Amino acid sequence: MSYRSVLRELGFDTHGVITLAEAESCGVPAVEVRKLASRGALIRLGQGVYRMAEVAPGHLDEFAAAVALVGADAVLADESVLAAYDLGQINVRRIKVATTARVRKRLPPTVQVVRKHVPTHFRGDIEGIPSMRVGAAVLACRGKVMETRLVDAMISASARGLVDHDEAQQIISELEAADGWSTAEEGR
Repeated sequence: MSYRSVLRELGFDTHGVITLAEAESCGVPAVEVRKLASRGALIRLGQGVYRMAEVAPGHLDEFAAAVALVGADAVLADESVLAAYDLGQINVRRIKVATTARVRKRLPPTVQVVRKHVPTHFRGDIEGIPSMRVGAAVLACRGKVMETRLVDAMISASARGLVDHDEAQQIISELEAADGWSTAEEGR
């Protein structure tokens, strides 16, 4: 199998985004990745991160690229998680990526690095993209996003099976207690 074929297969699993580390773990040397980029098979996104030109674009590509550009310990964070899942009517101008590592490389203006530790029990993934779990992301958005949108996001996440019903109810209760209102009172 050619290096290009190996990277194409990898690209189908990673939203078209390929890092040098991933390529090398699949047996493709960095020099071959660079050769494929010079021939147009790969598009360089940033330091050590490429996009496989043959993989059709999808709605999560920007999120996958942002996390890959920030680095190995990075996770999609806060309202960017909700935007990736299309929850709570969130539109982000900049994709938030959390990491504890110091990021010195140049990033596109659409990526915002947030220096914070995301504990393992708050981590998950969105179709292979490392991210905060939905409940943790909703709680991190308190004070930044309207509470009604966060409650709607949890209701939708529960209906779609992204969180279990009990977790959704617990987070909704926390949001309501912090804001001083409840969905039961709204119906009156």
